[in-house]
Amino acid sequence: MKSWKTTVAGIAALLAVIATAIASHFDGDASTTAEWGAVVTAVFVALGFVASRDNDRSSEDVGAGSNGS
Repeated sequence: MKSWKTTVAGIAALLAVIATAIASHFDGDASTTAEWGAVVTAVFVALGFVASRDNDRSSEDVGAGSNGS
């Protein structure tokens, strides 16, 4: 995990979104439901955080852009 700050932020966001959706789905109240379109969008945003690079890391630090030579 070379960019730990954004990875941790992405995982935390992902867990929060999933936990909130599950809680609203199984709360026993038929009038509350998860907004699944928003959940899917938030999951993709969280995955973007997991895949992104910290601002204080260079491309060389994380091995981005190397062509193997």
